[in-house]
Amino acid sequence: MKKFIATFFLLISIVFYSQEKQPKIGLVLSGGGAKGFAHVGVLKEIDKAGIRLDYVGGTSMGAIIGGLYAAGYSADQIENIIKETDFLSLVTDQLPRNSETFFEKEYGENTMITLPVKRGVIGLPKAISKGQNVLNLLLELFDSLDGNQDFSKLPIPFFCIATDVETGGQVLLEKGSLPLALRASGSFPTLLNPVALNGKLLVDGGIANNFPASIMKSKGIDILIGVDVEGELQKKDKLNSALAIMNQIMSYQMYNKTKKEKEKIDIYIHPDISNFSVVDFDKKDEILKIGIDEAVKYTEVFKELAAKQKIKRNRTVLKLNNEKLLVSSIAIDGAKDYTRAFVLGKLKLKEGDSLTRREMTKKIYLLSATKNYDRIEYNLSKKIDQSYLLSFYLKETSENASLKLGVHYDFLYKSSVLVNYSQKHLFVDNDKLSLDMILGDNLRYNLNYFVDNGFYISYGFRSRYNHFSSNSKFNPILSAFPNVTNINLKYTDLTNQFFVQTTFDRKFALGLGAEYKYIKATTPTITLNGQATIIDKSNYFNTFGYLKLDTYDKNYFPTKGYFADLNFKWYLASSDYNEDFQSFGQAKGTIGFAKTFWDKLTFQMTSEAGFTLKNPESEVFDFYLGGYNQNYINTFVSFYGYDFAELSDNTFLKSEFNFRYAMAEDHYAIFIANYGRLDENVFRDVQLFENIKSGYAVGYSYNSLIGPLEIKYSWSPDINQNFWLFNLGFWF
Repeated sequence: MKKFIATFFLLISIVFYSQEKQPKIGLVLSGGGAKGFAHVGVLKEIDKAGIRLDYVGGTSMGAIIGGLYAAGYSADQIENIIKETDFLSLVTDQLPRNSETFFEKEYGENTMITLPVKRGVIGLPKAISKGQNVLNLLLELFDSLDGNQDFSKLPIPFFCIATDVETGGQVLLEKGSLPLALRASGSFPTLLNPVALNGKLLVDGGIANNFPASIMKSKGIDILIGVDVEGELQKKDKLNSALAIMNQIMSYQMYNKTKKEKEKIDIYIHPDISNFSVVDFDKKDEILKIGIDEAVKYTEVFKELAAKQKIKRNRTVLKLNNEKLLVSSIAIDGAKDYTRAFVLGKLKLKEGDSLTRREMTKKIYLLSATKNYDRIEYNLSKKIDQSYLLSFYLKETSENASLKLGVHYDFLYKSSVLVNYSQKHLFVDNDKLSLDMILGDNLRYNLNYFVDNGFYISYGFRSRYNHFSSNSKFNPILSAFPNVTNINLKYTDLTNQFFVQTTFDRKFALGLGAEYKYIKATTPTITLNGQATIIDKSNYFNTFGYLKLDTYDKNYFPTKGYFADLNFKWYLASSDYNEDFQSFGQAKGTIGFAKTFWDKLTFQMTSEAGFTLKNPESEVFDFYLGGYNQNYINTFVSFYGYDFAELSDNTFLKSEFNFRYAMAEDHYAIFIANYGRLDENVFRDVQLFENIKSGYAVGYSYNSLIGPLEIKYSWSPDINQNFWLFNLGFWF
């Protein structure tokens, strides 16, 4: 009844305006995060009715959608943009893995929490992400606009609201960089970093004014349409998460302010999306439909409004430009610690290149992946000769050190807690230090120092201490003691490497180096004079080379791409505990690929091989197959169906076939078959396919926030034994 009365008086007012003058019509859109997708439904009905808006304003998501519409995008175009955008990747600043450096691919994907360290003091991050991906998308969408824009000169005049962190007051944004203004208006606290703009630090405008109707009225608007996607304050039983509580606290002031702003609205539209939250980006289709269903109720009102607009501006329609643009000159502002050559090298860009807007975004990913910048902006300006000036503004990060945390459990290393300290600019501008301290049942550490010169020769140092204890069928010992079925193997490894490396296109890495290795392997199961039997206790020195390829789209559960890790070591000297050392060589290689069929079924194949030249006298350099871990070291290799290190010999071949079905997002059903052969020299033997070992596994995997959770049942028909395998957390 209330809606009918309001509509009746509105129609009378429209008739009145039609007699006096053509009414100026404005639209104001509230903030609301993912709930703001409902705004699109109203815009679609406005387009259908033929209304030409005279002003658009908004806050947060309302600002972003309103800004797109004001700049020339149609409602249908905005709907398609929303449907095609992966908002989870967007707001969490997830980068395509092919933009990461080789160093990050190898050592940067094993923690769940990252805390900044400044001047030796551990802090808290400003937000979950820097918001660079959001800015990248906005820069791409508004690529045709000048970087310093008067928003009132857009096809439809526009404004948006942000909040000054220092004062809590509202900030009216009407000129400057439209992408940056929208990024500031949508800076939801704890989700996206605040934006430094015009000497102020700005966050989500919804805190100060989520429904800026009064400002819109001050623009001379006669009839104001308002779309409000915010709901009432939540009851205590609904406040069941930190984000819900944060949103409730933010809503106190917002709720009272919005009540007053509603009084300025002539056509108030309030889609019922109370069952959705500000971060329900995965429910965008449902929210879009609710917005459309609510807007349809106002079809007749919109038609009446459109009929009174006798003079209508032509609607400017924007389209994404996919043409290649010639970049004849490049300007960089804000490069302090990192040179122009470094920036252009990471971007893989030079003057004279031609590229599309989409390709420009991909290049920004490459620079973002260095983690050296808090903000990267760019603008393309057409020159008289129709080429473009590409201007960059860079804000370098002041956070050069961080503390990272991870947890893990598996049957070999048992419980582990990872504490990682990472620092850049330790000695030179382009270096990076990463130190893993692994606490738990088996103490370990990994130290990696790397000076990254990109395509040119880079160099670094690695150090590793690794220790584990396992009850296993260690054949070199068991063969001498037939009455013993298992031994307690205690294994210690200390490895130091110096290496030089070059990389190609972030896909390939080629390196050479020298290595010192200390190995101690003992078993207290078999004693001599009350002392544990020493299998080996020697220092070794070798030189090595390697070639690596990694184009997997994910480190865990890849769906496409290729992988290779080929290395060769030549052992030159040893302290020789067993007094029988002779120099020898050893090669080991892994190749693999992944491909997904029908969106849900992924097939991943991995093949491994190893061989030894001039057989070493120490059994620790045999290849040992069995068990399942992704963090095995040296010559230990996983093999389903057999116990840890149960199979061994000088050479081996192995292939693993992994079928993974995505039952739901991040939930997988898995079937694995692996086959292998070990011998003194499997490559020389003409009977290559005799004495094949086989093993199988079925199980369930979940890609959790703390890393993969895997439960598998493994068996082998060769030996009539089976195992349950369990691991939790990122591998390290």
